[in-house]
Amino acid sequence: METLTFRQPRLVALILLVLVSAGMSSFLSLGRQEDPTITNLFATITTSFPGADPARVEALVTAEIEDELREIAEVDVITSVSRSGVSVVSVELLETLDETTIEQVWSEARDAVEDARATFPAGVQPPEFDAEGISAYSAVIAVTADHDGVPLTLLSRHAEALSDRMRSIPATRAVDLFGTPEEEVLVTVDPAEAAALGLTAAEVAARIQAADGKVQAGRLQGQDNDLTINISGEIEALDRLQQVVLRETDQGASLRLSDIATITRGARQPAEELALANGKPAILVGVLAQEGVQIDRWMGFVREELADGANEIPFGVSEVLMFDQSTYTADRLAEVGTNMAIGVSLVVAVLFLTLGVRAAAIVALVLPVVSLATLATMNFIGLPIHQMSVTGLIVALGLLVDAAIVMSDEVRQRLVRGMDRVHAVGDAIKRLAAPLLASTVTTALSFTPMILLPGPAGDFVGSIAIAVVLMLFWSLFVALTVTPALAGRFLPVGDSGTFLSRGINIPWLGRLFERSVRLAVDNPLRAMALALVLPVLGFAAFPTLTAQFFPGVERDQFYLEVEMAPGTSILETQSVVTQIDAVLSDNADVNSVYWSIGKSGPAFYYNITGGRSREPGYAQAMITTVSADASAQLVPALQNEFDLAFPEARIIVRGLVQGPPVAAPVELRIVGPDLAELRRLGDEARAIMADLDLVTQARA
Repeated sequence: METLTFRQPRLVALILLVLVSAGMSSFLSLGRQEDPTITNLFATITTSFPGADPARVEALVTAEIEDELREIAEVDVITSVSRSGVSVVSVELLETLDETTIEQVWSEARDAVEDARATFPAGVQPPEFDAEGISAYSAVIAVTADHDGVPLTLLSRHAEALSDRMRSIPATRAVDLFGTPEEEVLVTVDPAEAAALGLTAAEVAARIQAADGKVQAGRLQGQDNDLTINISGEIEALDRLQQVVLRETDQGASLRLSDIATITRGARQPAEELALANGKPAILVGVLAQEGVQIDRWMGFVREELADGANEIPFGVSEVLMFDQSTYTADRLAEVGTNMAIGVSLVVAVLFLTLGVRAAAIVALVLPVVSLATLATMNFIGLPIHQMSVTGLIVALGLLVDAAIVMSDEVRQRLVRGMDRVHAVGDAIKRLAAPLLASTVTTALSFTPMILLPGPAGDFVGSIAIAVVLMLFWSLFVALTVTPALAGRFLPVGDSGTFLSRGINIPWLGRLFERSVRLAVDNPLRAMALALVLPVLGFAAFPTLTAQFFPGVERDQFYLEVEMAPGTSILETQSVVTQIDAVLSDNADVNSVYWSIGKSGPAFYYNITGGRSREPGYAQAMITTVSADASAQLVPALQNEFDLAFPEARIIVRGLVQGPPVAAPVELRIVGPDLAELRRLGDEARAIMADLDLVTQARA
């Protein structure tokens, strides 16, 4: 049974053909994305209460929502911020929940928010429940004005048309707009003329509402017909609004709205949110691809759509692709290919010198076969290619060659001793089957905790372990079937063969190695003590290393956040943002910048914290530089510069890091019933933290 594959060469060829064809087919169809998809455990409920101070918002809105959400057992953490006119409640679920349960919990949470809404006082707007999860936009397109004469409403209409075109692209998950103005028709009544005519603003508004005939006026029912009667003349244009009659005399004279009022149509002021792209007013279009899509092919469709619609862009308007995720995905895949090629080359070179060209060729064949078989399995279980799964493939590359090398060398030694090929293959498999199985299982078990790790951290690093385990078991299968069959058929028998087929033989080096082994066996305690020298030195040097669970990202991008004092208007925030943007634009290392003011912007990296909206004192910028080194140098330099130049704002310049999203690296939570005392303690803790040398910013 052990020599079945050796006796049946067609079976070996069939195994190789199936694994290679399945792997190549999977490589062409396997999803390719930059980062792993994080399980959605977070949601944000935003509720507007115009005109209310933070205390009323907290008591009448935030507290009611929190009380309802606390009744859901699967909710782990609830945090909230109550500001003037707005309540923001953030919800985090337990990390141990599966995807089906998570969807059920979000449904219960929506029902709980609706139950809380029944207790809201008059004037509270319907809550906005956002549970879309954490993900980076696959593409960000800026619709910008080329000059100041282009109204923002025109940009908004074109951006909406562009978003409809993006939604028509296959495998598009969502399209979101940022900086979209709310259009309004403004009727400005001359107070002197209205007072002279005895008209009040309420009377004018009532006349306008009465003139907008959009309701059913009657119904005509008969033996043969059943008709609905509507009044024509609803307000659809400014000209119709200007003709609204406010007062009419017995002689037929009429007073129209245009006689005492100025009517305009445009963006609502002050705006709720704004956007800038490279210093110009813009509407940002964030496009998100579906999970598991081949992002490079999908972005090709996006570019084609932009190119096809280039002739339809209005004069004075531009469409600029600010972010293209496929370029970074392609770079990562190219890096993987380079690392794998280097690894294979080094392994083959060493084996060529030590075992000869035939053994080296066998191992070189095993590496791509196992890799392709792993890709086929990844495609079967739905694991896409991204930076974490690719990291697992690279890690496993150094582990899978061991089985092939050991098996090839075991067969070679038996052939050198004169054993016939059939018995050499069978004896090698019998000897190594149990040890190889044990080593594969123990190595796989060491990666199991990463697979079982719950929550966002498990979503992030679990792909590494899955890829390693898959590759290990495929290497074991190939090592017990294909490798011994090839080794038994192609390796030389006895002392025949040249240097190319047998490798380098250095007698004195072999004798030296044999003496060292004998010396270690004769003196086990001394040998163990000597072997522990380097590990002990490593553990001793551990305290000197920087403690960092997730490393930074070498990337030509970073982002910054601007937070103004409570009560700051969006126009004041825009003024500060314009000054910061000018500093960034003047920097030669900065390629592009896009801003979102009053709301979190479209993120270009998977763990950038967002979810903030309806905050006129908040702004977020995404910056692309000329290189990763430039980004690393600009982050601390700009932080120091902005801290001194803009003392009225809290500015945080952040580089990109790996791992789950965090609002801040260190968080101190103080719990108690008295809000005033909590506020005092929070400010005191913030002041203590802010005085520490290594603290950039602290907020309460």
